Amino acid sequence: MKGPRCPVVELRQYTLHPGRRDELVDLFDREFVESQEAVGATVLGQFRDLDDPDRFVWLRGFEDMPRRAEALESFYGGPVWQAHRDEANATMIDSDDVLLLRPASARGGFPAPVGARPAPGEPAPSPPSLVLATIWYGHSPFDTAFVEFFQQRVRPVLTETGGEPLACLRSEHAANTYPALPVRKNEEVFVWFARFPDEGHIDRHLSRLRHSEHWRGEVLPTLSERWAGAPQRLRLAPTERSTLR
Repeated sequence: MKGPRCPVVELRQYTLHPGRRDELVDLFDREFVESQEAVGATVLGQFRDLDDPDRFVWLRGFEDMPRRAEALESFYGGPVWQAHRDEANATMIDSDDVLLLRPASARGGFPAPVGARPAPGEPAPSPPSLVLATIWYGHSPFDTAFVEFFQQRVRPVLTETGGEPLACLRSEHAANTYPALPVRKNEEVFVWFARFPDEGHIDRHLSRLRHSEHWRGEVLPTLSERWAGAPQRLRLAPTERSTLR
């Protein structure tokens, strides 16, 4: 059986100086997509956070941890980053909020994109959509038993309420193979992503979930026992060149 696409994934959340997000988005979409993919990384998606005008969120994938090190060394030591790093860094307050993840199961990774990514300046090939990322924090690992519980008990309710998971990932605890870029350590997370046509569909999904008898009676009690803190939701608007859209 073929393994999941991008067995190693970074979920990166950047806090930016006020009013400078579009500046970074334009620079990123123009300069930092093909240049990273040319050295072995996969830019899975890049987004504006709808609930924080100064947050930029993106996803980067790799074939494994050694090739992650090679790709990052090549990119950050290469000519494109060297030419534009000062401009990029000038937009950022913090770029160290990074979760290192792996697909929760063989089918838990992100699907291959449909269609080619538009060239810089070209219109997106499909209507805009939104992505909801939900991060669950655990006091113990989200192990194989939890993944089975998610597939058998949680996923059906999410799908029934309009939020069918697109990808599901959990913490990757391998040593950081590129220490120059920090990642968050000693955390247990389970992250799932869903795609929606617009904000109204997200709101309806969350409302149906809150009122679902299956959710309240059969799923939420078990989840609540595992959670170490309140779940985090990111409502994300894909940039013009994001393939996850």
